[in-house]
Amino acid sequence: MSIFDRLLKRKPAQGQTVIEIDNGFTAFSGTAYGNAAFRAAVDAIGRHTAKLQAHSGDTRLETLLNEAPNAYMTGFDLMYKTAAAYFTHNNAFMLLARDDGGRVAAVYPICPQSVEFKPGTDGAVYMECLFPDGKQVTFPYADIIHLRRHFLTNDLLGDNNAPLYPLLDTAQTLTQGIAASVKNGTSIRGVLKFTSLVNPAQVKTEKEQFVSDYFNPSNSGGIAATDQRFDFVPTNVTPYTIPQEQVEAVNSQIYDYLGVNGKIISGSYDENAFTAFYESVVEPFAMQLSQEFKLKCGAEILFTAERMEFSSAATKIKLLHEAAPLGVLTINEARKLLALPPVEDGDRRLQSLNYVSADKADTYQLEESEVNTDE
Repeated sequence: MSIFDRLLKRKPAQGQTVIEIDNGFTAFSGTAYGNAAFRAAVDAIGRHTAKLQAHSGDTRLETLLNEAPNAYMTGFDLMYKTAAAYFTHNNAFMLLARDDGGRVAAVYPICPQSVEFKPGTDGAVYMECLFPDGKQVTFPYADIIHLRRHFLTNDLLGDNNAPLYPLLDTAQTLTQGIAASVKNGTSIRGVLKFTSLVNPAQVKTEKEQFVSDYFNPSNSGGIAATDQRFDFVPTNVTPYTIPQEQVEAVNSQIYDYLGVNGKIISGSYDENAFTAFYESVVEPFAMQLSQEFKLKCGAEILFTAERMEFSSAATKIKLLHEAAPLGVLTINEARKLLALPPVEDGDRRLQSLNYVSADKADTYQLEESEVNTDE
């Protein structure tokens, strides 16, 4: 039984009958995620986005999102699945399961195959979802965290990935071409020439037997043996080798579509590359997520990541040298930057005596002026 079976049995409350209107839209296609380059890029984005941590004055909701949003997932799982859906389908949905008091008790990522928005008799908007297993269920849109990408032509949904499909077709063609090239390079090609008259049926039988014996990948030696009944005359077939530059160019365009580059995917990025990736990809996602939660939950929630952990040792030391004397960091925050465990009483802030509080600066200058006048 699916973990969402109970959720999918939900019906609109009494007096909230859904009105049938023509507002259908199928937003998703599985072709993009089936491409290796596309999936690698989405996985890289998902892994980094899943590091986002929720911060809120509502500590109960903050703990729920960070640790156990539902009985089946961790906070990492929730963020990863939502980010993967967002960048694959350009729409991501999370269901807010509320308790009897209306408070959020659990959060579930849902991946419907198609959705349709309909107004209820109560004036609210409902989202009718069709799931891959055939289940159809309607949720109040007020209970759905909805994130969208390429949001232009539809009133409520992000557009599909139609501009990417020709590029994915090209990538698939290149992949098939490489496989065909490998097979051609390990196969024997030629003409089977019989030295005596043989009836057509016998020719066909001998040819099929010869192909079965030698025209297969298990013939790793590339050698065929014949007797005096026929001669094998090989033909020179030069397999076409697809330039690696073509493959990399196509993959690079797929990465560009998602806003990442090869260094992020391979993990060979430096702090500058990661900062650019964070600000252009992860941060907009986090901002949209924060605004949706505030709209649907009424609580201020910020999603942030510890970006400094990706900085070089030199940058961290420079930060400590510049920021610590100003009292910006606590002892434990400074230790965290150096990957050291917290210490007791480490939440204190230390500040250099070379700096003065801004609200005392005028008093300090006035006292100095009076001293100089007396002299």
